Amino acid sequence: MLVAPSRFPLQRFPPRRLRLAPGSPMASTLAILRPSAPAPLARPWGRVAAPATARVALSSRSRYSSARVSLGSEVAVGDALFADYKPTTAFLFPGQGAQTVGMGAEAQSVPAAAKLFNQANDILGYDLLDLCTNGPKEKLDSTVISQPAIYVTSLAAVEVLRARDGGEDVINSVDVTCGLSLGEYTALAFAGAFSFEDGLKLVKLRGEAMQDASDAANSAMVSVIGLDSEKVQELCDAANEEVDEKERVQIANFLCPGNYAVSGGVKGIEVVEAKAKSFKARMTVRLAVAGAFHTSFMQPAVSRLESALAATEIRTPRIPVISNVDAQPHSDPDTIKQILAWQVTSPVQWETTVKTLMGKGLEKSYELGPGKVIAGILKRINKGAIIENIGA
Repeated sequence: MLVAPSRFPLQRFPPRRLRLAPGSPMASTLAILRPSAPAPLARPWGRVAAPATARVALSSRSRYSSARVSLGSEVAVGDALFADYKPTTAFLFPGQGAQTVGMGAEAQSVPAAAKLFNQANDILGYDLLDLCTNGPKEKLDSTVISQPAIYVTSLAAVEVLRARDGGEDVINSVDVTCGLSLGEYTALAFAGAFSFEDGLKLVKLRGEAMQDASDAANSAMVSVIGLDSEKVQELCDAANEEVDEKERVQIANFLCPGNYAVSGGVKGIEVVEAKAKSFKARMTVRLAVAGAFHTSFMQPAVSRLESALAATEIRTPRIPVISNVDAQPHSDPDTIKQILAWQVTSPVQWETTVKTLMGKGLEKSYELGPGKVIAGILKRINKGAIIENIGA
C-alpha cells in the first residue's frame, strides 16, 4: 500500500518530516528501489531476431535536470527490433526496499526455486537463504545484501509460478518485462539477456559499488509527497540556489503521481525538507538508503560496472525489456551494457514506463518477488490496472 494518494488536500495539511527505519512498510514502498549457457531462467521461450537499433543523440540538460538524462554520448533510444511492440502481459520486478525478513521461504517447496538459492550461496560466499528467511533485518536491509536477495527471490518467484497449474502458460504469454532500478537486472535475466549466475555477479558488484560510492560522500534521499513532478523540480531548483554545487539535489525517481524521490547532498536534502511546506507538499519522507542513488553521487560506481559488464556475455533479449533510463526497450547488447552502467547515475523513469505500457494496450501484469510495492504504484497511475502478486 502506497503512502501517497494521487490527490491531496494540499492547503490543509502542513508537511511532516519522517525518518523511517529500513524495511518498514512505508520505507519499502518509498525506497528506491532503484543487474554462458542459459540457466533455467534463461530458457529459450521464443526465437530471437538479430539486433537492430536506430541511434539518435539525447539532448543534453543540466546535471540536475529531472526531465532528461545527460548521458554525454549517443544512445539507442529507438529500437528497430522492438519499435512496434504491443504489450499484453507483463512481468514486473521490484527493486531495493522491497526486501522483508521471511522472503524466500515459499521457494523452498519448489526444487527449481530452491536451487537458485543454492547457486547463489556459491557465488556470494554466504548463506543468502538464511539471511532472507531469518535476518537480521538490519543486515538484510543493507545495500550489499538486499540487492542480491531481491534478485534471487524474484527469479525464484518465477519458478514458484511455473510450478503452479497453468503457470507455464502464464510465463509463455509474457511479451514485455521491466523492473524498478535493481529490478531491471532481474527482468533482463528473465528475458534471457544473461544467465542467472552472470546476473547475480553483476548485482553483487552493483550493490558493493553503490555502497562504496555512498560511503565516499555525505548524501541522502527524500520522497516528496503530494506534488506533481514540475513542482518537485521547482522545489529542487529553489534548494539548489542555496547550497554549494556538491550539495545540489535532483529528482532521482519518478515513481508515480504525487510521489517523487529527490537525491543529493545532505545539506541540499535538508533545504528541500525545509522548503517543502512553502511549495504545498503534504510531507517529506527521508529514505533509509545508503546515499543519493540515481545521481552523479554514484559516478564512482559506473567504471566498476562498465568493467564488469564488458566482461559479461549479454544477448539480445527474447522480449522487450524496458530501460529505467529512457523508458524504451533495447535489443543491442552493447547498448544494454551502456545503459546498465548509466542507470545508477540516471533518474528512474518508472512513471513514464508504466504509462507507456498501459497506453500501448497492456492488459495484465504480474509482480514477481517480495512485497507489493509495484502493485501499489500501478494502482496510483491507473486504478483499473490488473496486477497479480507472485511471491517466493
